Amino acid sequence: MTDILSRIPVDALRVFETAARLLSFTRAAEALGMSQAAVSWRIRDLEQRLDRALFVRGTRQVSLTPEGERLATAAIEAMTLLRRAVADVVEADQGVLAITTLQTLATQWLATRLGAFQLANPDLAVRVDTSPTLSMLGADGLDVALRFGSGQWPGLESRFLMPAVFTPLCTPAMRDRLDLQTPADLKRAHLVGEPNEWAAWFAAAAVAPADTAPPPRLTADNQAMEVAAALGDQGVALGSPILYAREIERGLLVRPFDQTVALAEGYWICYPPARRLTPKIARFRDWLLDTARSDPAVVEGARLAGRQVGETGT
Repeated sequence: MTDILSRIPVDALRVFETAARLLSFTRAAEALGMSQAAVSWRIRDLEQRLDRALFVRGTRQVSLTPEGERLATAAIEAMTLLRRAVADVVEADQGVLAITTLQTLATQWLATRLGAFQLANPDLAVRVDTSPTLSMLGADGLDVALRFGSGQWPGLESRFLMPAVFTPLCTPAMRDRLDLQTPADLKRAHLVGEPNEWAAWFAAAAVAPADTAPPPRLTADNQAMEVAAALGDQGVALGSPILYAREIERGLLVRPFDQTVALAEGYWICYPPARRLTPKIARFRDWLLDTARSDPAVVEGARLAGRQVGETGT
């Protein structure tokens, strides 16, 4: 059986419901942001499709016919339920900000600052996901992503958050035990990290290849595990002076040498372009970039990398 609603434009029913509820084409036009002529045309078209008069048109007012009253009762009830459902969906979505990010960035930088965002935005609950893969934002309930890379992801708009910089990190005891005076002294150390990153750091420190240390004895798939080994006094790790600024400030870790290397990639905040003005996304993006700009370690790292916080990647 053919659905009778298939031959009736939904917008016509919306116009009818408003006019029936207000009993005025003029007030319905104001409520809908339409002209009175457009309202009259939509209702006339609906009457022709139904082959029924729905309104009795007077000189200064309109009233419903018996058929119009029956349809109005159902239309008003249906539209009320629909408005309530849409409002519930929108309010639920706007009340939760879902962030997907990398584990090290989340634990070492974001988590210690999110409290300030929540204090400034008490109407928003925050959910953090630390999946290592880039999600299809929006389709899986996630709103924004903090990701590492070039800043170019198809279908996403990205803004530069902070550079990926690294320098040797170790405990004060390890520094003293190895008597680290020059970068070449690291050849005596148990190195932790990616071989190519250590090679890049030794080159930046002007250490001749013949003088560099043996290949690292420990690598991991995330920086947090590598620096944890250094914190455990198990060696010297390459780590970010931005992400580990607290540990350095507290003396848990030291930077035995000033040489710092910046990767071409960095950390970015990204989201679908169509949602850039969504209030919760815009509020978080602006707060996050302002927070990064106020972090001296981020500012220094961005200067070293030749980047600016907030610059677009697409």
